[in-house]
Order: sequence, then structure tokens, then C-alpha cells
Amino acid sequence: MKRLFASLICALSVSLGGLPSSGAAQDLTALARITPQGSAITDGWWGRSDITLNLSQGVPFRVFTLDNPARLVVDFREVDFTGLSAADVLEQGGRIQAIRFGAFQPGWSRLVADLSEPMLPEVIGMPVNPDTGRATLEITLKTVKAEAFAAASGTPQDPNWTPAYLDAPVAKAKPDGRFTVVLDPGHGGIDPGAQNGETNEKFLMLSFAQTLADALRREGVEVVLTRREDVFVALDARVAIAQRAAGDIFVSLHADNLSQGGAKGAIVYTLSQDASDAATAQMVARHDRSDIVAGADLSDADDQVAQILLEVARTESAPRSAALGAAVAEGMKASGGPMNRRPLREAGFSVLKSADIPSVLIELGFLSSKRDLDNLRDPVWRENMAQGIANGILRWRDADAARAPLVRQ
Repeated sequence: MKRLFASLICALSVSLGGLPSSGAAQDLTALARITPQGSAITDGWWGRSDITLNLSQGVPFRVFTLDNPARLVVDFREVDFTGLSAADVLEQGGRIQAIRFGAFQPGWSRLVADLSEPMLPEVIGMPVNPDTGRATLEITLKTVKAEAFAAASGTPQDPNWTPAYLDAPVAKAKPDGRFTVVLDPGHGGIDPGAQNGETNEKFLMLSFAQTLADALRREGVEVVLTRREDVFVALDARVAIAQRAAGDIFVSLHADNLSQGGAKGAIVYTLSQDASDAATAQMVARHDRSDIVAGADLSDADDQVAQILLEVARTESAPRSAALGAAVAEGMKASGGPMNRRPLREAGFSVLKSADIPSVLIELGFLSSKRDLDNLRDPVWRENMAQGIANGILRWRDADAARAPLVRQ
């Protein structure tokens, strides 16, 4: 069945070759768009559910399911979901509980549907109208036993699917000794992160990361971004990018949304197996759910290996990460903050679990705080805060270099 799902990409690519060379065919130069009219996700009889999506044109796609939790994933090459909301197509109270969609990686878009019970595709198709070029994605799901769902689920193996940055060789030692900072704008693509009205964390953090990168480059620092556009990057891939770039430090950037407790002000996190407090534990759970939200396959995750890496990170990099966190928080405070009343905390964020790179996660503020939200939207504040973080990083770099001979002894 997995082979069937993966083969749909090639099958549809061939079918598109028969489109007319009229104005409808010329529309294929633009991204396909899904229109709410005629699109619906509904329950039928006998344990069946139907997904019908009207597209402005046919596109290659693939369909598969993931377990723990049960999800249906549809990858498109490529669809613009602008203007579409889940409420436009999703039947409330059905077997498909929720849907998310957006950019997944360059050239690909993704739709993820949360299933209330195990269901496998029984019918999959995307017929293309030969006169208009418009297409309709049609998927019929049928309820199956949990064992059958688990056996059929998993990401299709496709050697062409691996992102280029994971195929790149690991960087060798830098002969010029240049200091490399890896900046990690949180979330992205199908995973918007925290939201407040029309404001999304993923866009704010990408913009801030670019501002911070400019501040660091002006000081002669090499900067690598885990993402440079609105695409999804899995949590383990973010760490892999830092390692392949031979990063000297890793800085993850976020701006959460916590309505409880009136959270406000910037916080700098370093790695710990346990969260500092209940609010931090809530944030860790939400951040680390990003892969599930975006439809990442977690079936190969090894908790024992993750635990070993965590212990190694705590013994080898914890003191350097703690010093980095303190230096960054000091730089942010010197630039005017505002800082949280407890600006230095510890938590088990997955992106901090690199065993050999000092790492910190910065919550620049909270979208649930009007003051913080106004600051995050203010380009002058962002410039000042970016310079404060850069100053803290540079101070840490110099102090760490001075300590290195003593550590080696």
C-alpha cells in the first residue's frame, strides 16, 4: 500500500502531460490553489470519511498515514493555501478531528489531518478536467483495526525526498578559526507556532533571526540559519544542521503565547531534563509537539538514545551553555530588555540536546503580552535587542576562548 501512495506522484505527473495548450494550461506556471467552493471533509456510512479538495490545477502529490498519534498526510508539489481555513472544509465532530496545512519544505506543501480512529485510504485520485485544467483531490478513508493501521503507516521511502542540507557533508575544522553561530528561527511552514490574531511566531522569529544575523556578520561572525524562508524544519534536523555546519554555538529563537499567569519579558533557557516550573513544562510540550503538528514521522525515535545524548550534553556542554545563557541575558538586559522576572531558566527542549554544541533557547517575549507583542512588532526594538544578543554572544566567545587552555589542562 505504501508503494501505491508513493507511485501517485509519478502517475499524476504523467497525466498532466495531456492537458490542453490553451489558457488553462498556461495557468500551470502559477502555484495551484485550493478553493473552498466544492471542497469538503465529511463522514459517510460504514466507517468511511471523504476528503474532497478542489484545486486550480493538477499537481503531483503523495498520500500516507502516520501512527502515534493517527494522522493522514498529503504532500503536494506545490499548493498555495492562502485564504483557506480549516473551518471552510472541515465537518465538526467528524472522524477527522482537525486539519493543518502550509509549506513543508522548498517546493512542497503539506496537509495533515488528525484522525479520531485508525483509518486507511481506500480510494485516492486526482482527476484533472481536460478543458479547464482544474483538478479534484479525492480520498476516501475507511476505519480499520489499530494493528492494520500501524502496519500500513510510515513515511514512504524516497531517496529524492531528503533535504539537501542533510545530504551535505559535515563541515571540516575551520582553518581560519572563524566563529560560527547557528540561528534557529522557531517553527515555520505548516507549523505557525504561537499566534495572536494575524501575528504568527514563525514570521516574527524569521525576521528577527535575519536582523540578528546582520548584527553578528557586522562583527565578522559566520552565521548559519536553520531556515531562511517559511518552511518546516524538523527538530532533529535543526540540530543536524548545526552539527554539519560545525557551529560553535546554537541559538533557537521563539516567542510563545501563555495566557495563564500573565507571562511577559524575555527568558533564556539552557538544557535540563526537568523544567524549571509548570509554565516552562507547558512550553516545552508545545514546542516539542511541532513535529507532530507538521506530520513528521516519529516511529524511528529512540528514547534511550535521546536520554544518553541528554546525559552527555549535560556533562560536556552544560557549563559552557550556562555561561552562554548568562552572557546573552546580560546583553539583552543592557539593551533595555524587558526581561522576565526569572530571565534564566532550564528546560528539556529537544533543540537544545546537541551533545557537543553549547546551546540556548531564547523566548524573546510572549505574544499574549501586549507590551511584548508591541516590542516584537517594532523594528527599532528588534534592532536594539538583536545587538544586545550579539554583544552577549561576542563576550561569551572571548571569555570561552580564554578559558579553553585551562579546560584542556
